[in-house]
Amino acid sequence: MDGRRLGYVAEARKLADQASKAMSRTARSSIPVTPVIAFAGNGMIDVHGLPKGCVVTSHRELDYILGAYGERIAPGTVSKLYSIARHPVTWAHQKSDQQVAEYTWYPTGAATDKTPDGR
Repeated sequence: MDGRRLGYVAEARKLADQASKAMSRTARSSIPVTPVIAFAGNGMIDVHGLPKGCVVTSHRELDYILGAYGERIAPGTVSKLYSIARHPVTWAHQKSDQQVAEYTWYPTGAATDKTPDGR
């Protein structure tokens, strides 16, 4: 577009920051979120230098790129993050501290002799 950069990277960073803040609040622990932009289509991707802190790739290479980062989190952690991400209290605009406090990411059948560690 006339040599101007599109706002995809800035928008992805903003959304990743919002997701990180929302999930961190619900989990009561810092959850970093890395922005990823995957383009679909047949054209070439020309980025003129890769942006810092943002992964840019084609949709065909997305699984390869993410796999190259390695397994950084355990399967149990993935389940916990998924539980937090799918719960409405995480994304509600006017969420109260009481709603967040009432939500628990651990399964209800967890061992009763152990208490959650506050994450």
